[in-house]
Amino acid sequence: MSTKTLAKPRGTRDMLPDEMEARREIEMRLRNCARTFGYREIATPAFEETELFTIRSGEGIIAEMYAFEDKGGRSLSLRPELTAPVLRMYVNEGKSLVKPVKWCYFGDCFRYERPQKGRYRQFWQFGAELIDADSAFADAEIIMLANELLKTAGVTFILKIGHLACMRTLLSETPATLQIAVRHALDKRESDKAALLLAENGYKHLVQPLLALTQATTLSEIFSIIGNIPQKERIEEMCQILDTAGVAYELSPAIARGLDYYTGVVFEAFAEGLGAENQIMGGGAYRLAHLFGGEDTPSVGFAIGFDRVMVALSEKQIVAPKPQVSIIYFPETRSAAVRTAATLREQGICVDLDLTGRSFSAQMKNAGKIANTAIIIGEKEYSVGTVTVKNLNTGEQVQWSLSALSEHIVEFMSA
Repeated sequence: MSTKTLAKPRGTRDMLPDEMEARREIEMRLRNCARTFGYREIATPAFEETELFTIRSGEGIIAEMYAFEDKGGRSLSLRPELTAPVLRMYVNEGKSLVKPVKWCYFGDCFRYERPQKGRYRQFWQFGAELIDADSAFADAEIIMLANELLKTAGVTFILKIGHLACMRTLLSETPATLQIAVRHALDKRESDKAALLLAENGYKHLVQPLLALTQATTLSEIFSIIGNIPQKERIEEMCQILDTAGVAYELSPAIARGLDYYTGVVFEAFAEGLGAENQIMGGGAYRLAHLFGGEDTPSVGFAIGFDRVMVALSEKQIVAPKPQVSIIYFPETRSAAVRTAATLREQGICVDLDLTGRSFSAQMKNAGKIANTAIIIGEKEYSVGTVTVKNLNTGEQVQWSLSALSEHIVEFMSA
């Protein structure tokens, strides 16, 4: 038998209780926030037919995925993202749903790429999709939701908003292949490379307007460069709604997004403390349903890189409570401790009981590491129906009857 110590696969992580409690706390905040906007949670399979992802991105994406053939010879892949599965689900299940459809989701995704800070081969996304709503208000609401989610999580970030019509109008006289190359360069924040591509391909006259557009920060500046495009009123209306809602954002017409299926508004958020890989959210308007056998349906959505959010929050104190109560008992009072723990747990209180037969002093020492409050059930006290309750942070100590314990313990712990 091998004695080799097995390690976790490259690009994955083991998460201990403190980290998991912090993650669950942020998940809960995000879910609750999305619900206030009317977005209900869904879930899709962890693996899908490979074609679901290649149909829009080409066969080249397979090199970046965990693709495999199952025992029935079917080509399947662990999902590399969640938007395509959600739209596939909409096509399969959404015909009878009330429109527009408001869905949110949280799940793990898998990509075969080089691991780095905040970027893993198994990673988690929280996202939302607004399906079958095509208006400035729909665009504004999804941005408002994304903004509120990041604020609720506690992240310090910058929100940037653009619209693909701006760059597409500027580049309308260039071939489609060149437009894609320029957009991809802009998506990587390489405006100099984008300008060079135009110059090398005979469009030097577009270099100066391109660079001016990448630096424009107001609607008036943007439209002075590209003119009064058909989408002008919709963009202005969207910005007016965001301003009314008090959303802080920067206009960034150079946002291109790396995926070619985006059709209109695009937006991204960048967090402090993540270095070069500081984008934590991205989204926009798109049309995908028709690729999966459905009708051509307008949609707008986004995904938040949950792991990057947690890295951005790593310096902050996230609520990750240790067990709130530790019951200290003697061999003679163990049964009373078990009954007391059961009563408190029925109230939703987190209770720890020693399971190893430690001495009184060892139990107290351990309680100081894992709990905020100690309930001491001594033989003499229990014989007269009382317990001692001690605040392990302040040292405050009181004696209560067992009947008063259930009534006052929550107030005592929160004091």
